[in-house]
Amino acid sequence: MSDRDLIEIFAPPVATLFDVPLQWFAAEDEGRTEEPSEHKLRKAREDGKVARSGEVSSSLVLLAGVAALGLLAENILRTTVNMFTFFLSRAGSPAAFNASLMSAFMSWLAAIALPVLAVVFMVAIAGNVIQVGFFFTAKPITPDFGRIVPRFNRWLQRSFASSEALFNFAKSLVKIAIIAAIAYLNIRAELPHLTRLSLSGFLASVSFISQIAFRILLEAAIAFLAFSAVDYWFQRRQHLESLKMSKQEVKEERKMYEGDPLTRSRLRERMREIMRRTMLKAVPKADVVITNPTHFAVALEYNRALMAAPTVIAKGADLVAQKIKDIAGENGVPIMENKPLAQALFHEVEIGDTIPEKFYEALSIILAEVYKLHAKSAEAVV
Repeated sequence: MSDRDLIEIFAPPVATLFDVPLQWFAAEDEGRTEEPSEHKLRKAREDGKVARSGEVSSSLVLLAGVAALGLLAENILRTTVNMFTFFLSRAGSPAAFNASLMSAFMSWLAAIALPVLAVVFMVAIAGNVIQVGFFFTAKPITPDFGRIVPRFNRWLQRSFASSEALFNFAKSLVKIAIIAAIAYLNIRAELPHLTRLSLSGFLASVSFISQIAFRILLEAAIAFLAFSAVDYWFQRRQHLESLKMSKQEVKEERKMYEGDPLTRSRLRERMREIMRRTMLKAVPKADVVITNPTHFAVALEYNRALMAAPTVIAKGADLVAQKIKDIAGENGVPIMENKPLAQALFHEVEIGDTIPEKFYEALSIILAEVYKLHAKSAEAVV
């Protein structure tokens, strides 16, 4: 095979006008397999990135608006009739259009619209609070000049080749199908009555058609509310997917907030050294040191006036145990050998804790011997 053939095989293909880069359709978060940390979730929330479905709020608003219209329909109709009567009675007046009539019109309009708008406004707020809690941030609407430059690849991918785009398209089709099905079923059920409307009066016909329209709106609002639960689940899933982290990001974040592992190891060693020095200073106050005799040493203090039971004031293994025994010997603290008790106290009781009740019997024998030694020492001095 010639060098020219090798060049043709391994050389990158020449781009043409109609070539589409495959990375447009690659996974946006390729390599991000780890669940988002609590810090990243909190940071995203502070930036206004939360799992929120517009379908939940819009379906609640639609349902509340339809319900409010149904409950207030009689009052709205009465107010509307009174308003028309008021203005028609003054239509022929020379001063028909003046400031007082405009003020009256605004008053009538407020009486008709404000109750419904108030209900819809409160439900719209409640719909957002249900999803994200009591939270407000201006970051999503803060100007970002970095977004002025269009990113055509990213826009094309998210608009036509992402699960979000496909789900939104399917969602629109489902909503159209829901409205069409509900309208079809209601109209078909009332078709015999609709064909006889020409024999009914005007107000009766309007009332009958209004009832059908209201029923279609109410049933559609309830169906949309059920559908919005699915949309919220999808939006929450997409939100968590967008916040997933790579293994490297997890390591970097852990290093940032927990410190470098080597640094943490050094700090732990430093803390152990400080505790060891503090602990060794308390050995001269001990009443007895119980040993293994070579591997473990546990120093106990028992002040009947202040302590409910003997307390471990120092313990150690190997070199630290030897250091405890040396300090005890220098300060005249009795050293008693009891292998099972020394091992059990070392493994089960922390420094500063009183010994458990199950060790009372064994320790009472040791303390009795210690007190005998103290008594003999006192007699020898006398």
